Amino acid sequence: MPAVSKGDGMRGLAVFISDIRNCKSKEAEIKRINKELANIRSKFKGDKALDGYSKKKYVCKLLFIFLLGHDIDFGHMEAVNLLSSNKYTEKQIGYLFISVLVNSNSELIRLINNAIKNDLSSRNPTFMCLALHCIANVGSREMAEAFAGEIPRILVAGDTMDSVKQSAALCLLRLYKASPDLVLMGEWTSRVVHLLNDQHMGVVTAAISLITCLSSKNPDEFKTCVSLAVSRLSRIVSSASTDLQDYTYYFVPAPWLSCKLLRLLQCYPPPEDGAVKGRLVECLETILNKAQEPPKSKKVQHSNAKNAILFEAISLIIHYDSEPNLLVRACNQLGQFLQHRETNLRYLALESMCTLASSEFSHEAVKTHIETVINALKTERDVSVRQRAADLLYAMCDRSNAKQIVAEMLSYLETADYSIREEMVLKVAILAEKYAVDYSWYVDTILNLIRIAGDYVSEEVWYRVIQIVINRDDVQGYAAKTVFEALQAPACHENMVKVGGYILGEFGNLIAGDPRSSPLVQFNLLHSKFHLCSVPTRALLLSAYIKFINLFPETKATIQEVLRSDSQIRNSDVELQQRAVEYLKLSSIASTDVLATVLEEMPPFPERESSILAKLKKKKGPGAVSVELEDGKERGELNGGGDRGGDAAIAASNASTPSPSADLLGLRSAAPVSGAAPSAGSLLVDVFSEAGPAASSSGANDDCFLSSAPPSAASEDPAPPLPESDELLNKFVCKNNGVLFENQLLQIGIKSEYRQNLGRMYLFYGNKTSVQFVSFSTTVSCPGELQSQLNVQTKTVEPLVEGGAQVQQVINIECLTDFIDAPLLNIKFRYGGALQNISLKLPVTINKFFQPTEMAAADFFQRWKQLSQPQQEAQKIFKASHGMDTEVLKAKLLGLGTALLENVDPNPENYVCAGVIQTKAQQVGCLLRLEPNAQAQMYRLTLRSSKDTVSQRVCDLLAEQF
Repeated sequence: MPAVSKGDGMRGLAVFISDIRNCKSKEAEIKRINKELANIRSKFKGDKALDGYSKKKYVCKLLFIFLLGHDIDFGHMEAVNLLSSNKYTEKQIGYLFISVLVNSNSELIRLINNAIKNDLSSRNPTFMCLALHCIANVGSREMAEAFAGEIPRILVAGDTMDSVKQSAALCLLRLYKASPDLVLMGEWTSRVVHLLNDQHMGVVTAAISLITCLSSKNPDEFKTCVSLAVSRLSRIVSSASTDLQDYTYYFVPAPWLSCKLLRLLQCYPPPEDGAVKGRLVECLETILNKAQEPPKSKKVQHSNAKNAILFEAISLIIHYDSEPNLLVRACNQLGQFLQHRETNLRYLALESMCTLASSEFSHEAVKTHIETVINALKTERDVSVRQRAADLLYAMCDRSNAKQIVAEMLSYLETADYSIREEMVLKVAILAEKYAVDYSWYVDTILNLIRIAGDYVSEEVWYRVIQIVINRDDVQGYAAKTVFEALQAPACHENMVKVGGYILGEFGNLIAGDPRSSPLVQFNLLHSKFHLCSVPTRALLLSAYIKFINLFPETKATIQEVLRSDSQIRNSDVELQQRAVEYLKLSSIASTDVLATVLEEMPPFPERESSILAKLKKKKGPGAVSVELEDGKERGELNGGGDRGGDAAIAASNASTPSPSADLLGLRSAAPVSGAAPSAGSLLVDVFSEAGPAASSSGANDDCFLSSAPPSAASEDPAPPLPESDELLNKFVCKNNGVLFENQLLQIGIKSEYRQNLGRMYLFYGNKTSVQFVSFSTTVSCPGELQSQLNVQTKTVEPLVEGGAQVQQVINIECLTDFIDAPLLNIKFRYGGALQNISLKLPVTINKFFQPTEMAAADFFQRWKQLSQPQQEAQKIFKASHGMDTEVLKAKLLGLGTALLENVDPNPENYVCAGVIQTKAQQVGCLLRLEPNAQAQMYRLTLRSSKDTVSQRVCDLLAEQF
């Protein structure tokens, strides 16, 4: 509201405001307001026509009364009349009243729209701005229908003043957000994009907000903005603070515009034009360089503006994930912020490094800051910063540092905030499982977890340790011994009792030879905890007792006495009573052979997704559609299983009637375990030691793996592969995880693993919009000869993808013989009624089936000479298209799947590799030699293999990577 001053002439308003402020009580204030409302009402209804000044004054009073929290039910027509005034102050108050008090359903909207049309056509810039502000503030659908076609014309007109263009751009943005279906740019698109070249920085700043929003919904229409945005960013970044004096904020040129430009570029993939991409890389390097320069001012505003641009630049670098040098530099820059005195900077640095940790190029650089991150976890005062530190430790973990990180997270758990303990427990359990090479360490870690934070250890965690112990013969004895020792503590958490009861019931015989852990000692130890436990845990212990009778006949009398006691067979809980009665009868009448058959040891669990991982994903929520591929690194080789087992699994399945407590480990939801050898189909599905997200639990579920799309998509022909399909395919030759495709609607993430001639791929389809995708379907096809070279099985996906959510799909691949082409992935869905039809090449290349082979120098050259026939060799000499960084070259050669042989080539600058490609038909040995010439920026790549087509294909694939 405009300030009230003597010069403004509204003395009555000033007196009224003064009276309100001087009221001693609420009653006095209401009395004064009612008196004023009666006076205003009489003035409006009087016979004497009010002049513009009086209307303005009374409308201002009504506005003030409304702002005090009182309802206003009259005066709207007088405000509308003020819009037709030629005086700025009167028109301003009229628009202000309408913006605040008139809702979008008002009957006056038509009159207001007519007044706005008159002001927009008046060519008076002040009146035009007032009208545009009113449209933006009300933002009703009626206004969008009335002005959506007029405002773009004003925005791009050559004679429109800069201030009006700014208002028009922001007004159009408001209408587009409220009613996107009514704001159709059409013919105005190119002219709106070219506003990025406008000389007035304010116009550019307003226009870029509009273009960013429009690009997010219609990326193809506005893709020409990328080159213009890069050009404008380059001019700003390279300018001195004196060049843009009116838009320099504490020695930082146009910081808001720079941030918006960087954010706009994040809507698109890296530019295809080499010149544009080179210019953008220069801009990003300049921003990183400026971050290293000493500050030009000690004011906090200077550092805030400078860091805002830096973090947006780093976000863009992470989004592209294609420039190794920039990624490493960004990581080093963020590393400096980890010890900054400003808490917000430390938080942002940790958050950004979490994303960097998932990139193959920057993962090693992130790991160098492990000590700083651990220190932050221990010493930070702010819980949100500590949580980000824990997230970063989880993201940077791999086989080389898993034990250190898990130990630190366990140590921190003892003093961690209650709000993050459950998530910390899940992460520790996942890391211990994923990177466990020594399974005794895994068991120790989980038992420590239960001891330290038992209340936060969910059922999924102790289910998982039981699954893994049952599936690993080599760790069963150690687990029984360790859990027996843990149960001897005076105070044990109930989860520890559950694990102890289950493991001792299954494998107590492995430690029964020691007098200190004899069968009776084991039983007495478990039974000493019985009275302290809840009903589900007591039910599990009763199942363990009946197992003891089978394992240790000498304990039969003691256990029967316990089962026969009134506290069991007359228990008020029907489940415990039934178990006690049935177990007692079973132990009394069954022969030894029958008892051994009924109570035999649990069979291994089928392969399935770790339930802990699923719980962590659920806890994180659908959130960032940027697909969380669980740090994208190699998974641990654990023979863990799905959610099966529990006390009911210990006991005979017929021994008691099912009840809620009889299914503690989700036994009813599990697939039946068959003792028969797996079929060829189930071998393909279950070959991996640990399945990924939503993998089937056994070969019995193979029915859900289909090679055809659902009927809903059959009516439309698949689209031809996107022009950039080959480029997207080449990105994944040396890596298995990342984002395969992204536009403004859909993001497709990929995670894959290969062993011998078999592969499993997980595709994550993320809906980036707030509108659901319907009739969502995918088809994977093998064109031409590829049908006889690859066997591909796909699992169908859900036909409905909610806004902001993601669905996943499992694809199993079997390599029958060597191949050149890639399978085609076709995705169809309807968004806002329009059919989207996208086809891509799946990144399945022959090198994915490499098995690395270590060789001594003599063996290598002997084999090299044996493969000397012309058709067995493929060679390429080519110009380097990326920097010739040693570490990056090694990472790519290892990512190819071969073994990198050290000290073999006489020239230490050269690289030699060896591997065997595994197909069902044959094994193809391959030797590789890469000779870089740093001075000439050239490479010579030589491939020799026992099959000519393999040599040429691998040579072609690898040449594109350097």
